[in-house]
Amino acid sequence: MRYDIVCVGGGFSGLVSACRAAELGAKALVLEAREEERYPCSSRFTTGVVNVMGVGVMSPPDELYAAIMSGSAPKADPLVARVVADNGARVVEWLSSKGARFINRALQKDQPGQRVLAPPRRLQAGLDWEGRGGDTLMRQLEEFLRGRGGDLWRGAKAVSLAMEGGACVGVEVARGGGTERVEAGAVVIADGGFAANKEMIAKHITPRADRVFSRVGPGAMGDGVRMAEAAGAKIGGFGEFYGHVHHAAAMTNEKQWPYPHLDSIAELCVVVGPDGARFVDEGRGGVCMANAIAGLPDPLSAHLVMDDDAWANEPKYSLTVACNPAMTNNGGPLTTAATLDALAKAIGAPAAALADTVAKHNACVAKGDFSGLAVARTSRKHAPLPIAKAPFHAVPLAAGITGTMGGVVITPNAQAVDADGAPIKGLYAVGTPVAGLEGGPRAGYVGGLSKSFVLGLVAGEHIAANK
Repeated sequence: MRYDIVCVGGGFSGLVSACRAAELGAKALVLEAREEERYPCSSRFTTGVVNVMGVGVMSPPDELYAAIMSGSAPKADPLVARVVADNGARVVEWLSSKGARFINRALQKDQPGQRVLAPPRRLQAGLDWEGRGGDTLMRQLEEFLRGRGGDLWRGAKAVSLAMEGGACVGVEVARGGGTERVEAGAVVIADGGFAANKEMIAKHITPRADRVFSRVGPGAMGDGVRMAEAAGAKIGGFGEFYGHVHHAAAMTNEKQWPYPHLDSIAELCVVVGPDGARFVDEGRGGVCMANAIAGLPDPLSAHLVMDDDAWANEPKYSLTVACNPAMTNNGGPLTTAATLDALAKAIGAPAAALADTVAKHNACVAKGDFSGLAVARTSRKHAPLPIAKAPFHAVPLAAGITGTMGGVVITPNAQAVDADGAPIKGLYAVGTPVAGLEGGPRAGYVGGLSKSFVLGLVAGEHIAANK
């Protein structure tokens, strides 16, 4: 059994790679480990926003390139970043030709003109994906693939890569109770990273993997990265992740994810550790805060602290689902106290330290200058709010991991390279399990859909051209 291209993973990365290659005359196969007809995965759960580091994907390529290089320095590879920037608009046009529908939506004042898959997800608590943009597009791509003579095998788990003479020539597949080898001109690693794999999270992100929340489908186990490494591919770029700040109840309560999350209100108030002190620049946004929380000795020891005005007005600051009242209505407790001292006692923080943190914050808010803080603070959409009106509130926090950063090091054609940087014939990686686009001190996030769509398109084209 031989194919020109075999994609490991049935999300957008694998489907786009296979569809584009099939469109250009290649015989394509997608392997999906899950057996369900509409198998759960992050591509199906997506909110559907297609951007590049927060910049609308239809923006000028130079603007997209600059956003990647500044946001992910020093981990961004200029050549790979250039490919993503140059092909953003083209991939939207290609997807539209396959039936994808997009709407324009300004998610926030400094991010106008976002392309969002339609029909868009309803912004409500809990998962809401059936019939939404991601689910619809996945079914459209599968239909297109089959129409071009391609296959998608459900319940087919890639076990290892077949290597001969330093080239990838196929993949061992477990399905139906047995194992078989599928010969391939090229194999594409497209299985969504390792956000569901606690062992890999412990190795690459935080040793307290049991204390962070994986807000992804169950298939993101990092098998592709591990298989590529075993085959001699160079891997790297680990350390950061894309995610959000959630109520700690999300660890056990499915109604607390993917919405609501606390990013917007946390940007305006203060996030403190168990010592009552700030430890992160809240103004850098939810991704940076989630990474900082995960980096604590105990990632479940942080709290968001705010006053009654901030909590009452939280809905007007939220970009998605307002935490007030969705968070509390769906089982996320809010700690409330008449004084800061009482609040500190309730959350187990030193009262003097918390009072000092709030006093310094309020002084900076009053003068509009945060330069004197021990931990820097920036401001983006809205100026930080004072914490002055009783009662005071605290929310226990958890870091939610949506997409891991780092993985297989690739060329601009999405081809995996070996330890010396030489391309490995027949081996590619696309989407989340790649290095060279994200990470760094700001935990720069290119955008899961942009990576999947663009790199999938590029890989499919390169494979078809060289089959």
